[in-house]
Amino acid sequence: MSGRACRAVLFDLDGTLADTAPDLIAAVNRLRAEAGRAALPEAALRPLVSKGGRALLARAFEDLGEAAREALLPRFLTHYAAALAVHTRPFAGIEPLLAAIEARGLRWGIVTNKPEALARAVVQGLGWAGRSAALVGGDTLPVRKPAPDPLWLAARQLGLAPGDCLYVGDDARDIEAAVAAGMPGIAALWGYREAHEDPQAWPAAAWIAAPAELLPHLGNASA
Repeated sequence: MSGRACRAVLFDLDGTLADTAPDLIAAVNRLRAEAGRAALPEAALRPLVSKGGRALLARAFEDLGEAAREALLPRFLTHYAAALAVHTRPFAGIEPLLAAIEARGLRWGIVTNKPEALARAVVQGLGWAGRSAALVGGDTLPVRKPAPDPLWLAARQLGLAPGDCLYVGDDARDIEAAVAAGMPGIAALWGYREAHEDPQAWPAAAWIAAPAELLPHLGNASA
């Protein structure tokens, strides 16, 4: 972090902290079933999960126009809200990482484009509600990532300057938001990506292949 000690770590949720794909894909396939369509395999949808519900519906209902897919979004979110912490789990190595962050006296929080109520339900389901010190969803503000505003809000929730935080995410929008917010952006390479996406082209401060690789970027100072 260019010699400046990190005081808090902000994370993206889907594809970074938690593998939410199984429950999101199940919701998509329940929607397809209602329309008399066969279920899609996980491999067809998993790379799109970090792009959000609209991207999932665009793949699942490719023959429909944008307006028709937009009309399906509320029903999709209803299906998802009804079963959003069934198969969702932290990615391997995340729980030890969070424990290590806390052991250093640092705080951590979440900035996601998932609607805030759904994000809070996932966090609750994972047992993190009492541990996450900040949470900003995609509808908390009028804008969402890649705008920097959600990251700024999370820093304010922590009582910190943006430069005291770093942001970890698995999508280009995450790194773009971090750069715009004045935070080092760390690219999580274990997340959801399409084959054509190249994380090395993102303006990240670092690229990590496993959660434990974040620890050297935190510095030695505690909050």
